[in-house]
This record gives sequence, structure tokens and C-alpha cells, in this order.
Amino acid sequence: MIQSMTGYGKSVLQLPTKKISIELKSLNSKNLDLNARMPSMYREKELAIRSLIASKLERGKIDFSLFVEITGEETSSVVNQTVVKKYMEQLRNIVAADDTELLKMAIKMPDSLNTERDEIDENEWKLIQTEIDNTLDKIQDFRIQEGKALEKDVELRLRNIDNLLQEVIKIDPDRIEGVRVRLEKGIAEIKERVDENRFEQELVYYIEKYDITEEKVRLHNHLEYFIKSLNSDDSNGKKLGFIGQEIGREINTIGSKANYAPMQKLVVQMKDELEKVKEQLLNVL
Repeated sequence: MIQSMTGYGKSVLQLPTKKISIELKSLNSKNLDLNARMPSMYREKELAIRSLIASKLERGKIDFSLFVEITGEETSSVVNQTVVKKYMEQLRNIVAADDTELLKMAIKMPDSLNTERDEIDENEWKLIQTEIDNTLDKIQDFRIQEGKALEKDVELRLRNIDNLLQEVIKIDPDRIEGVRVRLEKGIAEIKERVDENRFEQELVYYIEKYDITEEKVRLHNHLEYFIKSLNSDDSNGKKLGFIGQEIGREINTIGSKANYAPMQKLVVQMKDELEKVKEQLLNVL
């Protein structure tokens, strides 16, 4: 069972004085690329959060966001009255404005607010951890559902390649006979006496040169191994990518040896199906 690297999960935790929203977004990436955004008071927990996300999601370009919205009377900012008054006195000498306007300007100046760093309440943090776990469960469910759609498409492409391979096997005797006919015609056009033994040797050489028996067998085996790996318990996009490369190698060899238009058309179709598989594998965990 494969999983997609594309996913989304969101959870909301309502506390007495604040609402905490947790979001996780994931896109495809060769490695783990994790970006975390959260208020400064939770920064001390960032390494623990990163470790948890990495262990669950493994790979992908991941954005983690923790937003806090104050809904009660709690606040960590206090007006620095002394500084604000000094600003108002200075501004009064610069602009003609009433106290209300001066206050609006002064409160925006540096150090007008003292922000006290809150300590994380451990009971609150346990609740947040639970919501992070819930969000991870949601994004993993999303990845599994996306993976099912990817799996269906990839299986379809592989069946198409296997069907095309059967067509290659079917027309291969006609191709070999065509090689024999072309050689005999070429010899006849020379209009010289030909050593029959030498002709047979040359014929064997060319037939062996164009023989694709091994490639057909290996390609069939690779397709079976791909399906087996696709249906395994773990999701391993990199492994499937390596098998896909081997499939492509055999298809290319068949194409280079074919020297037969009907077979080359089948090879082109196989390459097209394989490219679609490779595009899907870029998003497989």
C-alpha cells in the first residue's frame, strides 16, 4: 500500500482564554524539508515537535503552523506608561495634535509595550501535544487516500505495459522471419555464388544480435516485482523508482534491437506509459 506525500490536516483546541489552531501541509520532496511556524513562547518545544513530525511523516516538503488567538482577558503585553508619556511630550513639540492623536502615535513607537514572556503550562502543553497527534493522524489519512488513487493509476499503467509486452512477444516471430527474408534478398541482389554455411553463420549472427528473449523475460519479471512491491505493507517510493528505471532500461533495449516498425510503435507506447508512472512516483512516500 503506497502513500502520497501530498496531505493536509488541521485541528483546533479551545482553551478557556485562547484558541490554538494547528495546521500541517505536505507536498512531494526527495527528502524531509520541514518548516515550522509558532509563537515565540512555544519555541522551546520546536525540536520535540520536529522530531515527532519527522518520525510520522518521514519525507516531503512539510509546513507546520501553530496559531494562537487570545479569546479571554489574558494578555502578556503591558503599556509602558513612562515611555509613552515621554513620546507624547516629544511629539507635542513636533506636531499640532490633541492628546488622543498623540497617544495613537506614541503607542506605536518602540518600547511602548512591555511583553512578558509567558511560561508554558505543562497541562496546556499536553493538550497541545494531543492535538498535534490528531493533526498528524488526519494528514496521514489524507496521504493514504491520495495513495489509493495513485496506486490505481500506476497499476493501470503497468497492466498497459504488460499488455504491450504480450503484443511484442506475439509479433516477434514475424520480426525474426523478416530479418531472414531481408538477408536472403540482399544476398540474391549481389548475384554471386554464396557459401551456404557462411550464409547460415551470418544469419545466426544477426538473429542473435536482434534477439530480445532475455529482455522480454527481464521486463516481465520487473513488472511483476513492481506490482509486488506496490502491494507490500510499507510505502517506498524510492524503491519503486529504482524498479521503474530497470523497466525503462529493458524497454529501451527492446527498442534499440527491434529494427521492426510495428514493434517500435509498441515500444513508444510502453515508454509513454512508463513516463506517466514515473510522474506519479514523484509523489509517492
